Amino acid sequence: MPANAPTLASALATPQLHGPTLAAAALLAVLFFGLLGHALRKMRSTDALTAIGWWAAGAVAAGAGLWAVQFSALTGLGLPWSVSFRGWAVAGAGLVAVTGMLLVMASARLSWADTTRQTVQGLGVGVLWALLQAMALASLGDQPVVSGATAVLAWAGLPVALVAAAALAALWIAFSARWAAMGPFELRLWVGAVGFGLVSGLAQALALGGLGFEESARPLGVLLIGEGTLKLACGASALALLLGLFGALIDTRASSRNRQLASSLSEANRRLREQALSDPLTRLPNRLLFEERLEAALERVDAPNAGDAALAVMFIDLDGFKPVNDSFGHAAGDAVLREVGQRLHNLARQTDVVARVGGDEFLLLAERPGGEAGAGQVAQRVLQAVAKPYRLPNGAEVHLSCSIGIVMYPENGPSPKLLANADAAMYAAKRAGGAGFAIFEPSMEHDARAQLELQHELRGAIDRNELVLYYQPKVDGRSGQVTGVEALVRWQHPARGMIAPGVFIPVAERFGLISALGQWVIDEACRQVREWTNQGLRMRVSINLSAHQLRQENLVQRLRQSIQAHDIDPALLTLEIVESVLMEDAAIRAFSGLAQLGVALSIDDFGIGYCNFALLRKLPVTQLKVDRSLFSDIQHSADALAVVDAIVKMAHALGLRVVAEGVETDAQRDMLLALRCDELQGYLYAKPMAADRLTLWAMGEEGLHGPDFRPSIYAAASPTLQ
Repeated sequence: MPANAPTLASALATPQLHGPTLAAAALLAVLFFGLLGHALRKMRSTDALTAIGWWAAGAVAAGAGLWAVQFSALTGLGLPWSVSFRGWAVAGAGLVAVTGMLLVMASARLSWADTTRQTVQGLGVGVLWALLQAMALASLGDQPVVSGATAVLAWAGLPVALVAAAALAALWIAFSARWAAMGPFELRLWVGAVGFGLVSGLAQALALGGLGFEESARPLGVLLIGEGTLKLACGASALALLLGLFGALIDTRASSRNRQLASSLSEANRRLREQALSDPLTRLPNRLLFEERLEAALERVDAPNAGDAALAVMFIDLDGFKPVNDSFGHAAGDAVLREVGQRLHNLARQTDVVARVGGDEFLLLAERPGGEAGAGQVAQRVLQAVAKPYRLPNGAEVHLSCSIGIVMYPENGPSPKLLANADAAMYAAKRAGGAGFAIFEPSMEHDARAQLELQHELRGAIDRNELVLYYQPKVDGRSGQVTGVEALVRWQHPARGMIAPGVFIPVAERFGLISALGQWVIDEACRQVREWTNQGLRMRVSINLSAHQLRQENLVQRLRQSIQAHDIDPALLTLEIVESVLMEDAAIRAFSGLAQLGVALSIDDFGIGYCNFALLRKLPVTQLKVDRSLFSDIQHSADALAVVDAIVKMAHALGLRVVAEGVETDAQRDMLLALRCDELQGYLYAKPMAADRLTLWAMGEEGLHGPDFRPSIYAAASPTLQ
């Protein structure tokens, strides 16, 4: 304006604040704080590139937004004259806004306490708001004049205090863990942003509503910006703020999706780890996880302050599980394994670890078991739990037992061999007859290696024709005539020599070879019966059936095939079944099918098992075999005499013949004959022998029979043997 131009003065004017303008400023304040909070959070990222990117972009967008808050309010003052703005003050305010935001956001990277950091950031926003307010007023071409008590109160700092307090409260709500229960971060951030916007609008009203303005001359050389131009600049700043918020929205959605993906990946990893470290059938830990837990337990035991800490590892192997699996199907077997796992889990202490490491093999880790005595008590509880009946899905009930090997640490170390030593101890328990436990001893390690070598060689023994049947005669107690023979398998090992069945039969049962071995015995016995029949010798042969064979659903079919393949009279076969198997449903079902084939059935080892006379009278058996343990001291024991006498009388009452096996002395023979035993078998008469030698022995060849034995040609001359 020219120097000589008249000064246009007017009375002091109070601005008429427009409600929509204040509302727009408050809305911009809400958006500004929402962007600021998001940027502050991204600034705390561990990724330096992400932090720097949001530091720069967030400062520009948030600074532009805060600048727009101030200047948009000025454009709505409603003064009675046209207002212009100083360009340098407008630009300077923008620079201060961006720089201030850079400083406020930089505090997010400082290693301060959360409360300290949020306080600095809230106060920083309040101070920056005051600076921009002052610079906005300084940009006016008209000079503001403070008038009235309201203006004095405003310029005393109340608006600044309100904005700083609102910023501090909003930051606490968004970032403080104390408010986490209120909801996710985004919800808390926008709740705080809305509160900040409302308070900012109030502060604007206090700061601007208490000011008076007078029209004054414009100094020359000052770059002035019109109100329209400033509104466009405010719109551009608001657009920059919206773009920043749009970027924040995209980032939030991307972060949310990334969190979902990360959560899904974490859950997938958890499931993969669970699958990798747990048994899918029983949900118990598998060997890998057990070894991890064992390693951790060993570290606790070996710790300097562990004192007398110790642990026990138990290797648990089910006795007779494979026959259940084969006879009733895998579904029944799986049900039994799940039940066993549940029982072991229920009896274990919270500090114990139970794992399934094989088909029917389990491990139990017990810390501080109380020495060998305490470990033995734990093993006894395991034996009792496993021995309870199992109800199969088809309604059948089966009984199982288990063999347990126990190794103590540190007594039976070193730690890398604990599982191997526990396995060796389990082998020892298995060889002792099962249904018990054994504590590791150094000699067991060699025995375990020998067992593994033996089973490896046994797998090829059938194909290499190393197995052979030996036959032990049975003799009629009254006439002394041969009534039949019992087939006993032997292993002619090329390096070890003749191996007795007591050595390799348990190995065959443990490693699943008993089925093939039992079938070979049936086939070979039928072949030999045919050969003897062709020679005119009708010899009745007894074959021992294992519990595993009786549980096989195709036993009858396979036996029929062998009889038909060799074209023999089924009456020449007697199948001997141990008494302990009579309690199993599978064995009872097999009896009727075997009897229909025409073979004879005999109960072996009678008197040392269940002695279930009610069941015995219902079975199609023709013979009982009394175990030698019942009469070994019969000449000196009245109890033994009474037991054998009762068995013989009971059997005869049921129409059954009685065979005493294991007769070794004349005194035993005489007592058994006096008790009316029908047949005798044992070393007193003959040891098991090969088929060709037995033929000569039965024909009365000199030197091949026991003392006082009068051979009979009855076996060769008669069409059948009695």
